[in-house]
Amino acid sequence: MTTKLIDILPAHQFDVERLRRYLEQIGLAGVEDSFAIQQFQGGQSNPTFLITAGTQRYVLRKKPPGKLLPSAHQIEREYQVISALRDTGVPVAPARHLCEDPSVIGTPFYVMDYVEGRIFPHPALTDVPREQRHPIYREMAETLAKLHAVDWKAVGLEGFGRPDRYVERQIKRWSQQYEASKTSDIPAMEQLMRWLPEHAPSEDETSIVHGDYRLGNLIYHPSEPKILAILDWELSTLGHPLSDLAYCCLMYHLPADTPALKGLVGMDIAALGIPDEAEFLSFYCAQSGRTDIPDWDFFLAFSLFRLAAILQGIYARALQGNASSADAHEVGARAGILAEIGWQIAQRGGAR
Repeated sequence: MTTKLIDILPAHQFDVERLRRYLEQIGLAGVEDSFAIQQFQGGQSNPTFLITAGTQRYVLRKKPPGKLLPSAHQIEREYQVISALRDTGVPVAPARHLCEDPSVIGTPFYVMDYVEGRIFPHPALTDVPREQRHPIYREMAETLAKLHAVDWKAVGLEGFGRPDRYVERQIKRWSQQYEASKTSDIPAMEQLMRWLPEHAPSEDETSIVHGDYRLGNLIYHPSEPKILAILDWELSTLGHPLSDLAYCCLMYHLPADTPALKGLVGMDIAALGIPDEAEFLSFYCAQSGRTDIPDWDFFLAFSLFRLAAILQGIYARALQGNASSADAHEVGARAGILAEIGWQIAQRGGAR
């Protein structure tokens, strides 16, 4: 239930001593006493590292090396949003420093506090006491609703994204990203790229959206079902809150027997003590004040399409040798499965 630490991968090596000197110059506590760094294994996009400096521990996130897709890996935006959310009650790790100078370690990076707690690698929560599973899910739904309730103008995020036509722009963006990283034909992706623009909701909403809100990106208290920090804000922007909610609910639509997809389909979730999708949505609605969730099949299909495009990008980077996780080949190869599930849901939604 903790993220694995490994030696820095060969593709992500940089001058550790130069980093240490830089962090000492900016006054990061503990660096003058001792310094060690390891890489977190499991992240697929921005390489992430644990710094142990004296008695302090920090997390460093940087852009990956090599040629990057347009508008991807914007760690500067991650730093901006977690800094803005620090005093809102939304749980984030305190941000310490942003370095935009690539001469230090080869790419821009930022440093934030390390948060001690539990990260659950699979939504089945089989290593968690049964009585905690239901409240863990409830906390996940309610915390997402709290994020969506933040007044993004009041916290200084007016320029964080365009507050209109989010879904339309996201479909266009991820279609372009998919085409830019395409390695073979995925017919279901072609179908979704045609279907989604024609079935986009007419009603628009705007909130801060995380973009990758799921169980594996949440740090829970070491013994309580309480979220201490939301991680991995790379895809955050201003957008439609139901896109975040649908993405979070993809676990209810992905198979449990396919490696890397981490779904619940095929498992007896009632026996596990895990709420079903309808109950999960009710938690979100109660916290957010919603009475219904319109266009749900669209947002599910949209989320699967978007995730398939992301995984295709991971796979393309793996072929180039600079993906940030050692298992990127395996994860990236799942793009076609996600697209197929998304197209099945789209056809179901289009028939209503």
